[in-house]
Amino acid sequence: MGRIDKGVTCNISGCKNEAARSMTADKVKAAGLNVNTAEKRAYICKEHYKEFKKKTKKDKTLEKWRYG
Repeated sequence: MGRIDKGVTCNISGCKNEAARSMTADKVKAAGLNVNTAEKRAYICKEHYKEFKKKTKKDKTLEKWRYG
């Protein structure tokens, strides 16, 4: 049983929702989200995961074209 199943909250500053995803904190910070954790992993809720996907969509398509 992982941390998300145990009920950890979102690590984005100002958010108190229950986390739905676990990602590396560096990727979340690179997307422009304000993460307040000193750990390697960042736990984010559904709303912030949607925002993360929107902000990294262009980078993903460029990587896909590059290595396609």
